[in-house]
Amino acid sequence: MSSNYELLSRTTGSTPAPALAYRPPVPRRYRPRIGLIGCGGITVHHLKAAQSLGVEVVALADVNPAAAEKRRAEFYPQAEVFSDYRQLLARRDIDVVDVATHPAVRLPIIEAALLAGKHVLSQKPFVLDLADGVRLADLADRVGRRLAVNQNGRWAPYFAYLLEAVRSGLLGPVHSLDLTMNWDHTWCRGSDFERIHHLILYDYAIHWFDIVASVFAGRQPRHVFASTARALGQDLAPPLLANSLVNYGDGLATLAFSAYPLHGPQERLTAVGSAGTLHGSGPICGLPRLHLHSSTGESIVELEGSWFPDGFRGTLGELLCAIEEDREPRNSARNNLASLSLCFAALKSADTGLPVVPTLPQSLPAVIAR
Repeated sequence: MSSNYELLSRTTGSTPAPALAYRPPVPRRYRPRIGLIGCGGITVHHLKAAQSLGVEVVALADVNPAAAEKRRAEFYPQAEVFSDYRQLLARRDIDVVDVATHPAVRLPIIEAALLAGKHVLSQKPFVLDLADGVRLADLADRVGRRLAVNQNGRWAPYFAYLLEAVRSGLLGPVHSLDLTMNWDHTWCRGSDFERIHHLILYDYAIHWFDIVASVFAGRQPRHVFASTARALGQDLAPPLLANSLVNYGDGLATLAFSAYPLHGPQERLTAVGSAGTLHGSGPICGLPRLHLHSSTGESIVELEGSWFPDGFRGTLGELLCAIEEDREPRNSARNNLASLSLCFAALKSADTGLPVVPTLPQSLPAVIAR
């Protein structure tokens, strides 16, 4: 497994830090033909990832054919364009389907793709009801296909290094994880995003809930408590201040989001374990280095890569490696249900003012759009 990863961490400081295998995975030989369903703005990064892995996207589908034709011209001029995704699924030479549509229409597409014998990479959020997620994961098992989720934050270099540090035991059992984001989110003024009531806790924070679930993997959260507020003077509809605390009994994760600072955007990360502490700060979604403290001293890890495009290269690459190696992908649908459970619980807590126990199955509250 680790041989599929590039080892590209440079270390400085008093003690060399381990060169963890945190770079996006690349399959050794498997280069399937891929179909893309949904050709919105984010798919630029999906298609760049496919190109970087040397795989061919042979078909694109979108209810707006012009969107598919635009992506075809930009990336894969020989690809076939469809306005009906079912025509794409009928192509027997397509092995993997990347489903990048809006969440509301994604469920039947994923189901149809699995039943057509395709491996599937689903855009996040995977599902709006965890019961549907369990059903789709079970279906993938029954038909012998791999179903993964595009939780691309896991392969942002600073998060990828953190997760490898946790998996390798470098930090020991993690006691606390603190994630703080301060950035200006007023770019959504007047757009469809402004109609999402939980714009911050849902549309944005879903990446950070996924990191929490990954760091504390295998540990059952006791409850999630979250709250939101409107910043003084803000003129956008959704609350732009939000925080959440996830209590694991033997560990705590805190997330703090300030989406209305007009100056000095910054992201901060601190993970404290019994054997070490990892922390860093820097531009939003782009921490350039991390500091590792342990009994052997302090190390500074200079990170290689960036969230865009490495996050998208990582999710697709991991799915292709899993298919090649006949195993479950790390970003499998079933694995992602724990992340969604935290997010859904946080939304309910923010609306009720009470701590919520994450459970399965659980559906997304109808309060997302107001």
